[in-house]
Amino acid sequence: MTFEILIKEPFFDKNYALSLINDFESGEWRYEKFKNYIWDNIAETALSKIERDSLVNKPSSVLAESAKKLRITNNDTIGKGSELCEILLYGIMKEYYSALPVVPKIFYKQNSNDNAKGADSVHIVIEDNSNDFSLWFGEAKFYESIDGAINSAIKSVDNFLRNDNQIKKENSIITSVSDIDKMGLSTELVEKIQSTLSGENSLDNIKPKINIPILLLHECDITKEENEFTEEYKNKIISFHKDKANEYLENKLRKCLIFLNIQILNFI
Repeated sequence: MTFEILIKEPFFDKNYALSLINDFESGEWRYEKFKNYIWDNIAETALSKIERDSLVNKPSSVLAESAKKLRITNNDTIGKGSELCEILLYGIMKEYYSALPVVPKIFYKQNSNDNAKGADSVHIVIEDNSNDFSLWFGEAKFYESIDGAINSAIKSVDNFLRNDNQIKKENSIITSVSDIDKMGLSTELVEKIQSTLSGENSLDNIKPKINIPILLLHECDITKEENEFTEEYKNKIISFHKDKANEYLENKLRKCLIFLNIQILNFI
């Protein structure tokens, strides 16, 4: 695994917390390691499966083509850092959840200056028996304050889960794009996914399969004061992330009537 796991455990009913942490080198937070992880995973969300396959063994071309799909804006307040967070979420979903990036969100933006519509990430995870699957509609939040990220995530998830048309739209995108046919899945499983997500099927049958991974990327005051990867430092982060996970779930329960499988992904 690229980043060390601090927390990987259930939190209240169907919810789950995964906390990942970057380390230090020569007294500095390992920025280069984090940056390389972003570049290593940018193709999962910026390029279609056909494009990725056509550029196998051409890493420079992959980066060049992926960069063309990124949003270019002079506005520092709209969508600042959002694509960075989305790419990180795609990488984490692939590495830590073995998720298939069936809808590369940045690739399917209407144009390079648009925010991705709907969920920030769309994945399918094949269950252990390989004959079933779960849906993952992700939210990625990048704020200076984790509290700001939590409040924004609550609002986004609430809006998404209350909007049946949005869920149906995401499902229709999964079944209509060609990527799902090129993921190495059996014909039987592909047909099952397409049938399950069909507009003919009631959302009541689909919602139990939905998971909402929420990535909270933030600037951490604890980390700013550290320069060594010690057990004491890690324990501080574990305590902090558990408190924030509980805070999110408490606020979520107060403000939202719909409550599906929430996966809280903290990253330091």
